[in-house]
Amino acid sequence: MVEIKALVRLEDVHLAQAKNYLEAYGLENGLLINFGGKSLEFKRVYNNKKISLPTNPVNHQNPGNPGSDNLI
Repeated sequence: MVEIKALVRLEDVHLAQAKNYLEAYGLENGLLINFGGKSLEFKRVYNNKKISLPTNPVNHQNPGNPGSDNLI
């Protein structure tokens, strides 16, 4: 995710907003770029709440056989 701003300077509220975007869209990281100051300013933003799904989820209908989906 890349968010572009044109502000005098980035503040904590802008970082919080970018983190909320990451959480809402399930993204791991992003970049917050500000062109409005005297010099280019950028911050890397990370989603610490990103939840990774297991690569081989357990079938809750038949927990003894993780890969089956009610095979006949």
